[in-house]
Parts: sequence; structure tokens; C-alpha cells
Amino acid sequence: MKHISTCAIPLAIAGLSACSESVEKEHVQPNIIFIMTDDHTTQAMSCYGGNLIETPNMDRIADEGMRFDNCYATNALSGPSRACILTGKFSHKNGFTDNASTFDGSQLTFPKVMRENGYATGVVGKWHLISKPQGFDHWSILLGQNEQGNYFKPVFYENGTVVNEDGYVTDVITDKAIEFIDEVHDEKPFMLMLHHKAPHRNWMPAPRHLGIFNDTVFPEPETLFDDYEGRGEAARSQDMNIENTLDDEWDLKLLTREEILAGNNRLHDVYIRMPEEVQHKWDSVYAPRIAEYRSGKLQGDELVRWKYQQYMRDYLATAKSVDESIGRVMEYLEEIGELDNTVIVYTSDQGFFLGEHGWFDKRFMYDECLRMPFVIRYPKMIKAGSTSKAICMNVDFGPTFLDLAGIEVPSEMQGRSFRKVLEKKGRIPAGWREAAYYHYYEYPAEHSVKRHYGIRTSDCKLIHFYNDIDQWEMYDMKADPQEMRNVYDDPAYADKRAQMHRILEQVQQEYEDTDPCEKELILFKGDRRLFDRGESSTTK
Repeated sequence: MKHISTCAIPLAIAGLSACSESVEKEHVQPNIIFIMTDDHTTQAMSCYGGNLIETPNMDRIADEGMRFDNCYATNALSGPSRACILTGKFSHKNGFTDNASTFDGSQLTFPKVMRENGYATGVVGKWHLISKPQGFDHWSILLGQNEQGNYFKPVFYENGTVVNEDGYVTDVITDKAIEFIDEVHDEKPFMLMLHHKAPHRNWMPAPRHLGIFNDTVFPEPETLFDDYEGRGEAARSQDMNIENTLDDEWDLKLLTREEILAGNNRLHDVYIRMPEEVQHKWDSVYAPRIAEYRSGKLQGDELVRWKYQQYMRDYLATAKSVDESIGRVMEYLEEIGELDNTVIVYTSDQGFFLGEHGWFDKRFMYDECLRMPFVIRYPKMIKAGSTSKAICMNVDFGPTFLDLAGIEVPSEMQGRSFRKVLEKKGRIPAGWREAAYYHYYEYPAEHSVKRHYGIRTSDCKLIHFYNDIDQWEMYDMKADPQEMRNVYDDPAYADKRAQMHRILEQVQQEYEDTDPCEKELILFKGDRRLFDRGESSTTK
């Protein structure tokens, strides 16, 4: 059903004083700002108990709203996660199973529905769906590096025109977000997707954050030197480990200025995008790292530990700009009187490994990258400082936004609104789901993570790796939260295994994933990065 798009509620109601002009304006429908980063993770958020970095503005959303502890990606990869969010449907239904896909923009999406119901809609920042955005009054999406965008002098495809910008990408995206809000907030309620590139690989911090952690020694995860004993081939055969996969040039930045400018290296194109004064600061920040690495003193486990520290220093410094961006947006909303009229969400497209199991990146169904951060602020509905254990998925985001706006959720969306969770101070409503469903398709491809699917309940996880292998894993998430012991074949867990298989079957039936092993139809055809495609593919 449709609702009135916006208006100020008259304040001249019996019983109210004549000083009504000092009261903030009210909206029938809330504004919605959906802030999402790329590859951020709960381990790097202090409101989730992380001990790596302070994130005061993310924490503010949680402190003044609700933190979800069991929010999961349905396909832990940038493009597929975004397609699931937009459509409210799983990858096998929306057709965007992997980063080699092209999103079918003709599909029903939650921004289209919100626009049809009176909202001003916008998206700024990372899109990563290859096709043009549809359903938006304004869009400005990153171009370059296979739709990832550049950290410096970013290029945008804006309402059909290529726009070159100076500055650092997080700051530029924030500026564009505030400009959109400024233009529309007086006319109607708005829904803005504010989607950052940071802290995506190769983790290039803002100039003000270069080297801020150079003297910091970060705690190592307990599983940094995981040997994968007792687990299957998938964990052993991946190519996303800190020891061997982190690239000396691209990831660790172990090239001098002279070496970079000589060309024939991946850093060259991103380095020359920086202003010269930033280049010189970069050189001074990375010079000690280069010298230490080239001393020849780092070997074996000590070299792995050293690489981990450099990875953390760059990743966390890059994440700082995102937290600052959130603070800027909230301050602006407060200035214009819209802060408490606005639903503010912060999340990431999935989680990320920060050295756990010796890895970086995502893709696996293990919790470090399966779990998404999700904090939400809306004081008119949500109790400050509340938390929830309700199992939610990224396909639920669109239905929830629609429900909060008072708009009927289309029946074709597979996700469920968790508005009742918000209204119930985080308590799990009767009849709520008992499992999240996951399905990853992109193999063989970068990082060599096997295709797999499975379910995550409150206390257990079942995973099936398929395609070129046929292996099952099951983890007791209460006794073994780090997922170090596969209990699938343990006789003590026979009953639990049977129960998990029943739940898996039910979930696959519910979500109509009738060919999970792709025996009838192969859904991943190859890695797009190996194809001969130009930037024009983004502008289809």
C-alpha cells in the first residue's frame, strides 16, 4: 500500500505550548541513510568488542540504537551481496551469483519501490554491479579498477556523465552524500545508499592517516598459524593467506618512489593519482617498512607476523576515514534538524578475515567473513543501547527499509522485515527463522575458494563444499566459535548432524534453491577479470 510521502506534522495541537517553532519538524515517513563499506568487519569495530581500533561514530549508532550480533551475508562477495540487498532475493534468484555477472537492472528493487512511493532516492560511491543504476533520482558510482574505484582522484559515472574528482575517495563520497541530502531533504523523505570503497584492498589510507599506526603492534589472532588439521581440502587449497598471497608491491607497498615511477608495477597507476605532497608523505611512511623488509632478517613465522602487522596498519588506517565520514553525515543531519527523523544504518557488504586462520579476504562461510556488522539508529522506534541475537541476512535489508517507510513489501522478495525485532528491543519474535542460508559460487577464480553452501543456526553450522570436491563440515559454534574442529563425522554429533540436514533441506525448499550443486545449470562461467573487457562495460 502507498502512504503519504512527506509533510510536516502540525504542532498546533491542543495542549502544546506556543513555543512550537523551536520543535524539530516531524516526518510521516523517516529518511533512510544506508551506509555500507567494502570489506569492513566486526573485528575492526569497537562496538562489537574489537580490540584493534576505536570506531566512535560507528559506536554512536550502536549506543543510540541497536547492534545486531547475528547478521549474515548470503554470498560473501562484493557484487553478489549488493545484488541480494537491492532485490531482497538470493543469488540464484537475482542472477548475480559472482563478480563476473552483470546485474539485471530491470528487476524489482527496494529503491524502485521507495521511489514509486514518494521517496527521493540516491546512491553515491561503490556500485560494482556493472550495469547502470535504476530506481534512483540521483546516482554517482565509482569507475575504474573493475568497478572498485580509485582511492585518489576518483572517477564517477554520475547520472550518465563521467565526472573526475580531486581528493580522497571516502571524503569525496561523503561530500556527494551531503550534497544530495541538502538538495532533497526539504521536499520529501529521502533514501540514500552511501556506499564506500574503503577499506577494500589494497588499503590506501587518507593522507591524514598515513602512518598513524606505524608504531602500533596489533594483537595477533589465535588462529594466525592455523594448520587446518581435521578440516577438508577447501581450507587447505585456498589462495588468500597472509604468508604467500599478500603481494609485495600491491598489498605491502614495498617499492621506493623511484621503483614505482619506473613503471611495470601495479602501484604505479594509483601512486601517480596522489598529489605530489601526498606522494612524499607516502614515501616517508613506507621507507622504514621497505628497509626492514630488505634487511633480510625476516624469515619463517617472523615474516608472517611482520606481514600481518603491515596489513593491519594499512587496513585499519584506511577504515578510519569511514568512521569519520559517518560522523560528518550525522553532524550534518543534526544541523538541518533531520537526525532523529532519519534511520541510519551502518554495515559492510560482508565480513573479512583479519589474519584469522592465516587469511585475509572473504568468500568462505566461516564466521569472520560470513557475519556482517549491522548497527541501526532511529530513536523514534529503537531503544538506545539495545542488541539483538535474531538471525538476519542481507536479503532482509530491503524489506526492512520498506517496512520502516510504511510501504508494503513485494511478495517476490525472499527476505523478511525485521521491524518487529527493532520494536521489541531486540527480542526475537515468535516464528522467526532458525537458520541463515549461504551459497558461494565463484570458483575457480581469484583466491581459489571452493563453491559451497550451508546454514548457520544460533549454535551450529553445516557446510557442503561441492563442484570439484564433495566434502561436508560441521561446527559446534558454542564450543568452538573459531571453527577449528570439524565434527561432521563425530558420532557424538550424529543426532545434531541429522537435525542440521533437515533444516538445510527445509531452507533450500523455502528459498527455492533446488539445484544447489549446480548439476543442472552451472551458474558461474568464469572470472571476468580474465576477460578482455574495458571500462565501457560499466556503462551498459
